[in-house]
Amino acid sequence: MRHASQEQTIDALPNQLHLRTIVLTLTAVVAFAANSVLCRMALREGAIDAASFSTVRFLSGAVMLLIVATRMERSVFPLAGSWMAAAVLAVYALPFAFAYTQLSTGTGALIMFGCVQVTMLVSALATGERPHPVQWAGLAIAVAGLVTLVFPGLTAPSPVGAGLMAVAGVCWGLYSLRGRSVSNPLMQTMGNFVRAVPLIGFGSLFVMPRVHLEPRGVVLSVASGALATGLGYVVWYAALRGLTSMRAAVVQLAVPVIASAGGAVLLAETVTIRLVLSTLLVLGGIAMAIVGGVRSLRN
Repeated sequence: MRHASQEQTIDALPNQLHLRTIVLTLTAVVAFAANSVLCRMALREGAIDAASFSTVRFLSGAVMLLIVATRMERSVFPLAGSWMAAAVLAVYALPFAFAYTQLSTGTGALIMFGCVQVTMLVSALATGERPHPVQWAGLAIAVAGLVTLVFPGLTAPSPVGAGLMAVAGVCWGLYSLRGRSVSNPLMQTMGNFVRAVPLIGFGSLFVMPRVHLEPRGVVLSVASGALATGLGYVVWYAALRGLTSMRAAVVQLAVPVIASAGGAVLLAETVTIRLVLSTLLVLGGIAMAIVGGVRSLRN
């Protein structure tokens, strides 16, 4: 009886690990989408200015990551990471917030994650990877989707807002590329966030016309930084242990969809036909490129 019980326990382990990966992945994806919702919620209502939101967000994220890293590691000093990576984070943070003063939640998230994935695909091509024809087709479709979204028209988003979010997306893509080869992503991210805080604060001095802080805006900024960003990436790193590279890339495509749903439900934002069509083109094209890349590696 004891041997049978042990065998049942061993057989149940893969299912438990698989379920754990699913739960962690869903939690991380929802957290990433929540960043867009929280940012848009704070800035649309004028509860805080964009520069202050960025500073409070990353300060809260750095504190949360320091707490987690301290509990998981023997020592967090000397800080891991680099000032170059922190600078890329800072250039991502400010345009991201300022873009959401002019974009809806779903539109901003689609431009952001579309540019992230396109940046990573273009980087792969630039480093000499030989793309599968499906990858070329997918990249072309994704770019066409982004062009469709921002093409002038009655329902087109603000050109300035779209441009700022595109800058944020490219910077986050570059930051993700830098982090691919690190041995301890949690410690690297913690160090980069700590370094990014003074850079964002210094940059804010040049872009904020005025400081405006309300308690609600500060709470939303802290929630975005500590929970959706800080804990979100801790959960994501844990989920990555059970995900292949392709699955990790594909599941992130759900973020703009969840963000759009959150904006519609919580902020009563309108989901336009243009946004739906662009979402299908961008996410479908990126999915084609990712799957095509895996097939080319197998062949």
